[in-house]
Amino acid sequence: MSYLDATHKVYKEAALTPDIGLCCTTNPIWELPGLKIPKIMQEMNYGCGSTVHARDLSNQPKMLYVGVGGGMELLQFSYFNRQEAGVIGLDVVDEMLEASRQNFIEAEKTNPWFKSNFVDLRKGDAMNLPVDDNSIDVAAQNCLFNIFKSDDLKKAISEMYRVLKPHGRLVMSDPVCEQEMNEELRNDDRLRALCLSGSLSVNDYVKALTDAGFGTIEIRARKPYRILDPKNYPTDELIYIESIEVAAIKDPMPSDGPCVFTGKAAIYYGDDDYFDDGLGHILYKNQPLAICDKTAAALQSLKRNDIYFSASTFHYDGGGCC
Repeated sequence: MSYLDATHKVYKEAALTPDIGLCCTTNPIWELPGLKIPKIMQEMNYGCGSTVHARDLSNQPKMLYVGVGGGMELLQFSYFNRQEAGVIGLDVVDEMLEASRQNFIEAEKTNPWFKSNFVDLRKGDAMNLPVDDNSIDVAAQNCLFNIFKSDDLKKAISEMYRVLKPHGRLVMSDPVCEQEMNEELRNDDRLRALCLSGSLSVNDYVKALTDAGFGTIEIRARKPYRILDPKNYPTDELIYIESIEVAAIKDPMPSDGPCVFTGKAAIYYGDDDYFDDGLGHILYKNQPLAICDKTAAALQSLKRNDIYFSASTFHYDGGGCC
């Protein structure tokens, strides 16, 4: 049995018998006017964060969500879209697709605005998306890409890049880990399917996205997720896993490399009203400017004594230098 077969088995079981403890998102359930999420969807929320951000969802974008779970984020996306087949939901597990269909019927009972045909459920593989080139405004996946091994991850990211329109965005939530994991953990197919042992470091995660061509990366959140301890897992040390929420934007790749936002800011406090570096970055006195890591390095190289640079907060919510 391959690791993908093991993954399909785990999520087939989770579709037939909801498993509240399968994943552990720390995000609160959306509270929006007229949006009521059925309890069964909450029980089948097999993610580690959220991919639903209102600022991504203006003007009724065409959306793709890969790995449907119980349909909760598909319902949330539909709230912002409200068009027939405005949201495509894709999964390789028949039982998960059927569970979502039934959950949407429940959602119709408590959400007068919602119709099941707002969601176009399709069977399909993340490595070979049944979606046209350049047709999607916002694509998303939650706690799926961390399961894939290197070659499959490259294919999955490449496919997302292919289907996105120019300047479209891929919004993700995945576990990450800065510690090395031993081979026993890495090769445990069930632990990989459970979104534990496939976790990459943040830098490797971002590199996989920029290698695919995404010119802008936004790290929007970084939170505690799980602990692998020696009593319960094949490890000699305590391993700390976090979850991150990331948007990869299909912007053209800048000649000097991607813009990666990790929550850094610069504050100018010199004698003038503002500082202009001549490269399109203007810092007004005592007004923080969000900057990408590349711009931070360039400004720091000037070695000025009137600009303060904050460390990465790993929380970026738009605006800034690019």
